[in-house]
Amino acid sequence: MANTVEQERAAIEADEKKLSDRRRKLVEREQSERQRAIGKSVLMKLDQDRLETMLARMKDLGVDEVEKRLQQAS
Repeated sequence: MANTVEQERAAIEADEKKLSDRRRKLVEREQSERQRAIGKSVLMKLDQDRLETMLARMKDLGVDEVEKRLQQAS
């Protein structure tokens, strides 16, 4: 435990920085895992034009609507 208020404040700030760094690394890891999953998906089999068209359509519809339509199709 810190001896003074200033030391305690410095210790808390150091802990907050460590936690912030861990959160940033977790976000980076999650993004990397999403990119890896997309890379393994059927979308990577499309040629560039079809992929861009598909992604633009998905953007227009929104994720919820795309999921809804895919569920209805299956």
